[in-house]
Amino acid sequence: MDVVRLCSELVQIRSENPPGGTDEIIRYISDFTDSIGIKTTAIESPGGRWNLINSHRSGKLLLCGHVDVVPAVPGGWKYDPFEGICAEGFVWGRGATDMKGGCASLLWACKSVVEKEGELPCDLCFVCDEETGGDYGIRSLLKEGLLSPCDCLIAEPTPELHPNIGQKGLLRMNYRFEGEPGHGSLYPVKGVSAVMEACKLLRYLEDVHRQEFDPGPELQPVVAQSADVLEDLFGMADVRKILTHVMFNPGRIEGGEKPNVIARECSLELELRVPWGCEIEWLTEMLQKHAPHGNASCAGVSPPSITSPEEKIVAVTCREISRHYPGTVFPIVQWAASDARHLRNSGFSVVEYGPGEISTLHAVDERVRCTALENAARIYEGIIRAYS
Repeated sequence: MDVVRLCSELVQIRSENPPGGTDEIIRYISDFTDSIGIKTTAIESPGGRWNLINSHRSGKLLLCGHVDVVPAVPGGWKYDPFEGICAEGFVWGRGATDMKGGCASLLWACKSVVEKEGELPCDLCFVCDEETGGDYGIRSLLKEGLLSPCDCLIAEPTPELHPNIGQKGLLRMNYRFEGEPGHGSLYPVKGVSAVMEACKLLRYLEDVHRQEFDPGPELQPVVAQSADVLEDLFGMADVRKILTHVMFNPGRIEGGEKPNVIARECSLELELRVPWGCEIEWLTEMLQKHAPHGNASCAGVSPPSITSPEEKIVAVTCREISRHYPGTVFPIVQWAASDARHLRNSGFSVVEYGPGEISTLHAVDERVRCTALENAARIYEGIIRAYS
């Protein structure tokens, strides 16, 4: 077996979230680590959601990956999303990029280090539930005190030359608006429409979105470089705006009774991505101020997070990348959210770096390049050795 075959076999094990069960893939990884002399402990969470950590931890470097994947939308796939086909220089299938490819490269690097040195000088953590917030995965392990703050590498897919060191903040809010019902023919002269109260909040958020937030002098160069990289990667314009502005998505809205009745109730599920320089406390206060008829509850919050470019894990990762890829290597930040935010909030210095075709992440025909798997395994091995 090689790292390509290992990735293929991981893809073949279904671990869609929802429903979120990871018992089979965690057993597979546990058998693999046992076979190379690394003892691990499987930890069960509700609903067949399993996590895996090594039994004897050093507390120097944590290698982390999630084994749950988003569901595979049926139809349109070139190859079956759960066959893990190796063809045309890629491993194809759901999770190949996000992030069973990264997990395979981590495991292969560990195998190589153990075979050459006899032991693994770092810790392992394979978790469930990243795709739905991490309550049963990394957040559960942190809550139980099973992981101690240290340097951390998460094998999330990134551009080949650019490890990710930071993410925008995340704020999820649920609103229940209450109106003053009456005959629809009288509105807006008389009555309060719960639907229109929700719309007023969204119009305010359009004003917030137009405001650019200053990330500060230390982060400004990183944000500028990140925008250039991500614009090229995704073929998008205005990426700097995405990184420096509040982005908001009214993911679900429902309300009203009939067309001729002023709406009594309206519910709104809202997600905001918060840039560096924007205080979440200020943002929540302003949201409440502009929703006087809304009862709000917070469904999730994480401030913007970043690992200093001066940290050892950043320098070591960049150095190892430069040994295997030509070009200028430097770290970037991104707009997405991952387990990195929970680890940073708990005192870990986190870098994300991994193989994958990012354009296919969560998409039909998800795939990872075979040479990227091999290079990532070599890069991870070099990082591990730097902590031995």
